[in-house]
Amino acid sequence: MSKTSAVPETRAFEAEVGRLLKIVANSLYSEREIFLRELLSNASDACDRLRYASLTEPGLLADDPDLKVTVTIDKKARTITITDNGIGMGHDELVSELGTIARSGTSAFMAQLDGADNDMALIGQFGVGFYASFMVADRVAVVSRKAGEEQSWSWQSDGEGSYTIAPNEAPGVRGTAITLHLRKDAKEFLETLRLRHIIKTYSDHIALPIELRGGEKDAEAETVNTAQALWIRPKTDITPEQYAEFYHHSGHLFDTPWLTIHNRVEGKIEYTNLLFVPSAKPFDLFQPDRKTHVKLYVKRVFITDDCEDLLPAWLRFMRGIVDSEDMPLNISREMLQNNPVVAKIRTGLIKRILGELERKAKKDAEAYAAFWENFGAVLKEGIYESQDYRERLLELCRARSTAGDGLVSLGDYVERMKDGQDAIYYITGDSLEAVARSPQLEAFRAKGVEVLLLCDPVDEFWLPPVNTYGDKPFKSVTQGGVDLSAVAGDEKSDADKPAEAAADDQIDALIALFKLTLEDEVKDVRVTARLTDSPCCLVADEGDMDMHLARLMKQHQGFSAGAKRVFEINPKHPLVKALAVRVGKDGAADELSDAAWLLLDQARIVEGEQLPDQAAFAKRLSRIIERGLE
Repeated sequence: MSKTSAVPETRAFEAEVGRLLKIVANSLYSEREIFLRELLSNASDACDRLRYASLTEPGLLADDPDLKVTVTIDKKARTITITDNGIGMGHDELVSELGTIARSGTSAFMAQLDGADNDMALIGQFGVGFYASFMVADRVAVVSRKAGEEQSWSWQSDGEGSYTIAPNEAPGVRGTAITLHLRKDAKEFLETLRLRHIIKTYSDHIALPIELRGGEKDAEAETVNTAQALWIRPKTDITPEQYAEFYHHSGHLFDTPWLTIHNRVEGKIEYTNLLFVPSAKPFDLFQPDRKTHVKLYVKRVFITDDCEDLLPAWLRFMRGIVDSEDMPLNISREMLQNNPVVAKIRTGLIKRILGELERKAKKDAEAYAAFWENFGAVLKEGIYESQDYRERLLELCRARSTAGDGLVSLGDYVERMKDGQDAIYYITGDSLEAVARSPQLEAFRAKGVEVLLLCDPVDEFWLPPVNTYGDKPFKSVTQGGVDLSAVAGDEKSDADKPAEAAADDQIDALIALFKLTLEDEVKDVRVTARLTDSPCCLVADEGDMDMHLARLMKQHQGFSAGAKRVFEINPKHPLVKALAVRVGKDGAADELSDAAWLLLDQARIVEGEQLPDQAAFAKRLSRIIERGLE
């Protein structure tokens, strides 16, 4: 069917959009004035995009070259209309921009919102944009004509479950007009003073005129905002509130920026950057594309918000703008790739950001800890990917440890290493709770040896190439052998106490029986030096892939099980001693075989692994209980 057919189309919103509209209308009720900020921000973006497109197609701007946004009040009709003469939208853009939420991960986001009424921070991580209209309007009408096209389109919805899109008979002007039919309880937004205050508060930084036309007939339009790019103003003239509102505009986020970086670079290349670190984790932080979100301008003209060479992916949490004085205005996105000016700006930005983070970490450890909780996992990607900045990133790295609840730097860890300790010990896992309970930590706790608790998937990838910090190697407590005999401690650990285990020949016989029973399941069976309270555990052999990494590879890439694990038993544990004593007695073979399998399955469960044969596990457990009752 032709898209210029006169027959209107009625389409249903995505299920997630319908739910989001209800949340917006209810949860953000006390913040309703942000609807105007969001619509003005979108209008400004539309004008920026047209200005950029006109660099290569001047005809797009020729019929109406003075870009601006107009807010018109009609008290009699109870409407507010926000009009821009920007790039406009055609049929497909209206469907994709207004009928759907054009982001992956929408379903996951909506699942988080369940039961999160009035959670402004959570909703702000996603951004409501155009949908903020329904906080004040019970019907929204949009008329738009895309630059370079003759056909204009109308879009209407009451925000309940569907929208209608149809071609307009009249060609219409270039750009977009959004008319809000206000709810009865939103009459405050029909007052000129109220709207003037909102525009000055939230949108004064927008670098094109925002005109306000009052509700009186034949009222003249007044330009309300300063209409000057915020980043070219002196820092002394900009208030924290103005910085925050520019952050909301440029980043489409609701939280307050954790850090603001505003400076001008002069010399061989000249540019200005106004960058922000969010105080809340953006929803799309871990999307597969790892897209950065810093906008590139050339001489105040918007070029792109998708310049992957401007910042590395491991700084993708940054928001803001960079304005270059050295690139040509008609530079294409293809020309930006491997551009020497962009490369120099990138280097300067990375050094500036890392320098600010270093100062923050040194000056305010508590505030830096909040940053690390949000973005540490992303920053650690740089340790893996960037040799140029690896040393600086290692100094910024923080982790939980067995020494307490706070975060520890690698430098602090090394300073408090025990006498005789020659490695930085760590354990990786899916959660802090899981790794903190791991039996592999028992001997380290007994000796008072601190262990880093690392719970981000990226930890498995940056540690092997780094290998050392200073002259201290990193060593996993779940891999290879453990020898803490040279480490000084306040008290002797179980490993240092006189032997209380079963006789060596009995333990050797038990190990031999376990090896025979489990030969197809484990790489080796041996006595452990890392357990004090648990009877057994599984570890990776020296040189083999760490167990947590193997599980991650299996979950996300269909990786096979890989090398078999080493099964370690604790000869001082009462259960193991009792089993060793029974070796060689009549009828003990079957009982010890069941015990070997149960202990192996117990070790698997502790590691969070799925048992390969749950039915067999249940049967063996029943047999062991029956024997005990007899």
